[in-house]
Amino acid sequence: MSTNFNEFDILFYNFFYPTSGYGSAATTKQPHPLNIFYDDAGLHFEVACTGLTKDEVSVDIEDDILKISYNKAEEEKELHPGTIHRGLSKKSFNLGYKISAKYDLSLALAKLENGLLEISIPVAEKAKPKTIKIK
Repeated sequence: MSTNFNEFDILFYNFFYPTSGYGSAATTKQPHPLNIFYDDAGLHFEVACTGLTKDEVSVDIEDDILKISYNKAEEEKELHPGTIHRGLSKKSFNLGYKISAKYDLSLALAKLENGLLEISIPVAEKAKPKTIKIK
């Protein structure tokens, strides 16, 4: 697989601002903490999901779009009277990525462990290098 990153391989779309359109994931400011990288095996996402369970996070595939979301339930929780600082919060997020045809979304795998959602999308068989036998 080529080591040059093609910014058209994955594209970012912010569902909170539908008028933003698509832009390169490499150059667009991401609204939620995550890592996106690729290797010879495929494309990988690591999404921060601190304090969330696998039942609260949704990973959906529609055509060539990978959607990752969490919708915070409305709660009226009073802060503890001794609260000095509140730095942790569960915020809703809704991420969408247009995935290149060189990755096979039908074989994508996701796991949530220790507050980190890991999604792996393998390289499609048709995109792997092939050797042609000379006759």
